[in-house]
Amino acid sequence: MKRIVVAEDDPDLRDLLVFKLGQAGYEVTAVATGQEALDQAETAAAQLFLLDVTLPDMTGLQVCSALRAAEATRDTPVVLLTGRTQQSDIDAGRSSGASDYIFKPFSPRDLVGRIETLLAAAGESPGR
Repeated sequence: MKRIVVAEDDPDLRDLLVFKLGQAGYEVTAVATGQEALDQAETAAAQLFLLDVTLPDMTGLQVCSALRAAEATRDTPVVLLTGRTQQSDIDAGRSSGASDYIFKPFSPRDLVGRIETLLAAAGESPGR
């Protein structure tokens, strides 16, 4: 089963993500801060990171940059979730090394589809 680390500080959205990704066949580890996401990256392999851009302790962009700097997670897909839709925000996300940038609100079905596409491109099979 493929493991996804979700870093989202909104408990309702975090629960929705865990539920929908679990339904899609993924093992999900959910955390509320960027540091917790980085800690998860060190403790067990994840096939994808799903990061809110506005976390309480650091931005999702900072977490993404740290993941890209680490040998173990350099090539792991990272998806940023955000309500920021300006081109400069998108460019900042891409500059941090994000694989994809998804705007809130989003369709859970679309999110799962985009995750499956990223995992397939990375050589990972779907969680099912």
